[in-house]
Amino acid sequence: MTARVSLAEAAEFLLAHDNYLLLSHRRPDGDAVGSNAALCRALRAIGKQAWVYDNPQFTPKFMPYLDGLLWQPEATENAFPLRGRRPEGPDEAASRLAAGRFTLVSCDVASRGLFPFGMEEAAVDLAIDHHGTNEGFAPRCYVDERRAACGEIILELLPLLGAELDKPMAEALYVAISTDTGCFRYVNTTDNTFRCAAACVAAGAEIYPINRTFFEMKRRPRLRLEAHLIANMEFFAQGRVAVSAIPQSLIRELELTEDDIDDISGFGRSIEGVQIAVMLREVEGGMGKASVRTDPNFDAARICRRLGGGGHPGAAGASLPGGIPAIREAVLQSISQELPL
Repeated sequence: MTARVSLAEAAEFLLAHDNYLLLSHRRPDGDAVGSNAALCRALRAIGKQAWVYDNPQFTPKFMPYLDGLLWQPEATENAFPLRGRRPEGPDEAASRLAAGRFTLVSCDVASRGLFPFGMEEAAVDLAIDHHGTNEGFAPRCYVDERRAACGEIILELLPLLGAELDKPMAEALYVAISTDTGCFRYVNTTDNTFRCAAACVAAGAEIYPINRTFFEMKRRPRLRLEAHLIANMEFFAQGRVAVSAIPQSLIRELELTEDDIDDISGFGRSIEGVQIAVMLREVEGGMGKASVRTDPNFDAARICRRLGGGGHPGAAGASLPGGIPAIREAVLQSISQELPL
């Protein structure tokens, strides 16, 4: 049974427990990485044992913010002892969880279906999130959909924990906040977002290299991808809807990495007149994934909820079996309930 808790109650829980393992979602973005990294550092700063689960989908761009924070079984043997022989490989996390050795906290995870590979059955003790569509998978859940990024929530949590915002935390939180707002360009950006960013700068965050890495620099494969998307984009509803697809064959052909694709979902919205942009991908298990980005006249979360997904009014996603053809048909059908195609 899920109980919505206040931020103060979430802080009380964190202060009362120890041995934390922090979870991000699949295909972790800047908010997931930055929020977990900052919370991990804050918990350590107040004397807690805390680690970030080594999500197999973390990409090189984010690794500097996770340095020294990822769960290493050998390093945590004393903190999280197991009975008998220590298992090998991915089953080790499950064994430790079954033995009750961790207190699990998720940041920026809206549903159980988004748990990282290797942790699908994890029993999360506390969920901290900013998605209004959070499905309430944890017995304690703090959700504030007014916040543009989960990083804003973590920043508010720090003084309740008695943790001082230092430079590493500030830079991780700036990554979280800036990436989830498109460097403060998206409609979810609020006055609180700017206050949070200012607090990060005041605490020593060096934002120029962060902004350059995440919002300016592109590898050549990414530029070739953008050229492909422009040449092959589909338009509907007199140009108000743009649909693009990235099959696995294209990823291999262009030698793309996940870092190259990280922020591609809203690419179609850069075209004048486009109000709904859809990016389709082939993902694990033969699934097709749709990432939907909308302007304020439409609700991306409502479009994706019809497909079993969710998210925010301006940015949401959904996945279905059947690869790109199936998800393309389904998302267009859902959009057609918003405007004629």
